Amino acid sequence: MKITLDPLVHSDLSMPEIPYMAAKLGYEYLELCSRDEFIPEYHPPRANADRIREFKHALRDAGVELASMLVTYRWASPLEDEREAAVRYWKRAIEIAVELECQTVNSILDRGPSPQRSNFRVGPEMAEECETAFWKSMEELVPIFEREGLPLHIEAHPDDFIEDNNLAVDIIQAIGSPVVKYLYCAPHTYYLGDDMAAMIRYAAPVLAHVHVADTFNHKDGWRYVMNPPGSTTRIHQHLDIGEGEIDWDVFFKTLAEVGFDGIMTSQVFAYLPDRAVASSTFMRERIQHYVDKYWN
Repeated sequence: MKITLDPLVHSDLSMPEIPYMAAKLGYEYLELCSRDEFIPEYHPPRANADRIREFKHALRDAGVELASMLVTYRWASPLEDEREAAVRYWKRAIEIAVELECQTVNSILDRGPSPQRSNFRVGPEMAEECETAFWKSMEELVPIFEREGLPLHIEAHPDDFIEDNNLAVDIIQAIGSPVVKYLYCAPHTYYLGDDMAAMIRYAAPVLAHVHVADTFNHKDGWRYVMNPPGSTTRIHQHLDIGEGEIDWDVFFKTLAEVGFDGIMTSQVFAYLPDRAVASSTFMRERIQHYVDKYWN
């Protein structure tokens, strides 16, 4: 089991500072979130040789391993120019991951927003077109992941062209590559389906990665008021364990029952820097509590 930190709440720190902070808080592994100066969302990688060397040195000096790295590009865009650009960006991101000795990369079944084309919205409504584009990208990228021996972990995300857990798992299995696995994101549970334990069991054959953070059930009553009525906004949270409505005993118990032994990432986003250290410390302790409870 690799208990891992997503350092988004520590974005006030420079990248070289993050490994030392993670080690101080008891984490041996990092899952690098998107960083504008390194690998931003939807834009070409900006990591240069000096930044890569500096971050790699900090990881080694702090004794922290890079378990994964988030990469998000429009690889499922029905617009061919966007898709082709995404594949080019992915190829460079893979080179960076290999240089950093990153153990995996993770991503989403996403087309992504396009502010320049605000009248062209893509989400579940264009699932067929997006899936066609996604498969075309997989034909180009999967051989590279396999050649580099770099595992790719993919999750279904709210407002992706696929939001359903089981359908996402079916696609991962249909890719048929030993390096392409599934990532179950706990704070997305109420979009993925209705039965968390059943979804985890369904994903078990390809489940290699989970994100741990709490959220509220947006389906329950009038908890959220959005205008205009009928908005398609996908509301969810990434909170500390216990601050939402995920049944954590069910989550961890089911993972233990299916033999999960992969990457388990604390992925809390909700807090400002003044609460970041307390949140990451708390999440490290709570995750370890459940691992000791159900795996030992």
